[in-house]
Amino acid sequence: MTMSIPVVILSMVLFFVLFFGIGFLLNMLLRATWVMVIIYPIVALLFISTVELSNYFTNPSDSFVELKQTLVGLASADIIILAAGMGGAIVSGIVIRMLRNRGYQMF
Repeated sequence: MTMSIPVVILSMVLFFVLFFGIGFLLNMLLRATWVMVIIYPIVALLFISTVELSNYFTNPSDSFVELKQTLVGLASADIIILAAGMGGAIVSGIVIRMLRNRGYQMF
């Protein structure tokens, strides 16, 4: 299924804002600046994967083979949208670090 350009752009903005906000809140609450950058790939793989989470522990070889096939089969629009989400997570870490350096104490 193909996506139109406006849908891709809107999705990129939504993923960026969503993961910027989640990352900003997690950084404030956990006081760990890069926590969302570490968590995001796991969340993204859960979005992409069709395999249940328990199968990665009970049947790892087949689960990871299927995950690899799913990753290889991603469309370029999907990759761009997921990269925008990762960008939001990275920017949230940068913003929190800048705010802390300038003297703002969050929680």
